[in-house]
Amino acid sequence: MIQSILDEVWAFDCEWVPDIRAGRLILDLPEDCPPEEVLKQMWIAGGATPDNPQPFLKTIYCRLVSIAMVIRRRAKDGSVRLYLQALPENPNDPSQDEPYILRRFLNDGVAKHAPQLVGYNSRNADIRILTQRALVNGLPQPELCRRLAQKPWESTDIDLMDFVAGFGKSYSVSLNDIARLSGIPGKLDMTGYDVCGTWYKGDRQKIVEYNCFDALTTYLVWTRLCLFCGKFSPADYAEEQSRVRKLIEDEIAKGHDYLHTFLDAWDELQKRLRS
Repeated sequence: MIQSILDEVWAFDCEWVPDIRAGRLILDLPEDCPPEEVLKQMWIAGGATPDNPQPFLKTIYCRLVSIAMVIRRRAKDGSVRLYLQALPENPNDPSQDEPYILRRFLNDGVAKHAPQLVGYNSRNADIRILTQRALVNGLPQPELCRRLAQKPWESTDIDLMDFVAGFGKSYSVSLNDIARLSGIPGKLDMTGYDVCGTWYKGDRQKIVEYNCFDALTTYLVWTRLCLFCGKFSPADYAEEQSRVRKLIEDEIAKGHDYLHTFLDAWDELQKRLRS
């Protein structure tokens, strides 16, 4: 369970899509092969069926397109502040590409602030694609290597799925399932299946917004686990919910209107659970 809560906690989530360059190289397709055909061949090689024409591909065949995080920062005086951040900051800026996202998150973020990372299936998915894509892009990452070398019981990082899921379909638990049953918004407007089509249609802002929803959901599930483990008292937990609500309201006040969707869904779930 949770052994400690560090002064810097990052509840994060990554989004990725099939990488056209990887498809051409791995499948030995010509450079002039149209992106649509490359994607089709990648899905066929990944086991596409009539019922599942676009299966999820191995992370090594994909590229990172967004990382979102809720940052919990405890000051020396004990006060706590929350921040919602997403990469790329400007999704329509072509210079904020995959290497940029990786450097901003891993170099300017993880290496500099040494946060306690909290994710959902992060050990087998998010951390792995961060590792693979940093390697592919030739980015030195000694801090990430240090974390990878740690035994699970040595690390302060938390994969929430480790605590709530088991082996086999009967015991698997999605973030959406554990969140909604706990009164926390899960998937809203989009699912991971929609990310690829949304990316290649050019609506990159929509992916960042969806990514922020998942980061908020991950953070709220983490607070629930902290209550479960006794790291938060009921009063602490209630205060943490208030912090998240204020964070969302402050972001809406800054013009991030899409967060109304999350706040409204949260209110509706709480109402349904009380009825």
